Amino acid sequence: MNYASKLKVESSQQSLLDQYQRIREESVQICSKIQVEDYAAQPMPDVSPPKWHLGHTTWFFEEMLLSKFYPNYSRFNQQFHHLFNSYYKVLGAHTVQGDRGNLSRPTVAQILEYRNHVDLGMMRLFNEQLLSAEAKSLVEIGLHHEQQHQELLYMDIKYILGSNLLDTRYSFQDVPPAFQPQRGWTNFSEGLYQIGHVGEGFAYDNEKPLHQSYCYPFSISKTLVTNGEFLSFIEDEGYAKPEFWLSQGWDWVSQNKIQQPLYWSIRNGLWYEYSLYGSIPLDMNRPLVHISYFEANAFANWKNERLPTEQELEIYLNHSQLKNSQIVLNELHPNNAGKSFGEVWCWTSSQYSAYPRFKPYEGVLKEYNGKFMCNQFVLKGGCVVTPSSHYRHSYRNFYQAHQRWHFSGIRLAKDIL
Repeated sequence: MNYASKLKVESSQQSLLDQYQRIREESVQICSKIQVEDYAAQPMPDVSPPKWHLGHTTWFFEEMLLSKFYPNYSRFNQQFHHLFNSYYKVLGAHTVQGDRGNLSRPTVAQILEYRNHVDLGMMRLFNEQLLSAEAKSLVEIGLHHEQQHQELLYMDIKYILGSNLLDTRYSFQDVPPAFQPQRGWTNFSEGLYQIGHVGEGFAYDNEKPLHQSYCYPFSISKTLVTNGEFLSFIEDEGYAKPEFWLSQGWDWVSQNKIQQPLYWSIRNGLWYEYSLYGSIPLDMNRPLVHISYFEANAFANWKNERLPTEQELEIYLNHSQLKNSQIVLNELHPNNAGKSFGEVWCWTSSQYSAYPRFKPYEGVLKEYNGKFMCNQFVLKGGCVVTPSSHYRHSYRNFYQAHQRWHFSGIRLAKDIL
């Protein structure tokens, strides 16, 4: 390697280290606004305690990088190998997700010590050797994995704080005002469209390969469904009319006595929704958020329209220029129904499955995405708590049909006949 090439490699490695330090610090900053009691709470099985997120994201770098690429690395605690393993069966036993809140140990202080230990190890790894292509790829995946957990932290912290009997806030800033949506539709012609990741930037294995998809003529709404529109569905007794619901959706609504979106409530005859800013009056212009696939599908049926397929929604997103500035992390609640992306993850009617000629990651990371391609629906478009450098239009989020603690909403579609 000549001198110029060596300088270029070292510069690239320094840039990766800078990203590592920035992203790792951001996770700690997200948690800095909560109290120590909040770090261990798990009010439902889908929610993980914040301290577990901090430990698991650290485990990724220790397990996937330091134990493999750093000679004579000394683990912080041998038991963490199993404790903070999320779902990698090939690595052996792991803590059941619903049991994470039962563990009072390790303490928050010990987990922060663990993070410092691993971060120091990673800095030594960066500074003492030129990383191989494999190691760099694992660092990049690890950083995007951490950013996934940053969004999960906001979701889980919101659910934890919202489960309190006392009105509890994460942020004490003023709630940004809602924008008045300008309604309309964007039409797309029949034909073949390219779907999947394009370019040199990062993408997960489930976003590849780039492939062609045939679509019939369709329209996508320029605006997200608002609180006011969904309130009309409620006032028309939409939750009590089985003709709008999938069979499993109707069973879910009936058995769980669901009557409104998650975090909505009535006080003294007025509607409110819980946000990271605390309980706020329901603004009719704000984008609807925190609904299940079942509710999204029922609303679309009530409107005599439909949910888009993931291909249609990606085509619509690609019609909008991708600018990271359009996702603003200091806004913690959606407020602009007219934005093309970055407000709420929009449900699609597409089951989460592999693209044609899909190839999963090799080795341990083979379990990262492919193993979840069953009984889940794709969401696209990002949300207000999605880190901007983590988002791309090809991103495929996925959740089960009944889940709604994520920042999920609706963008409607219809056929052009």
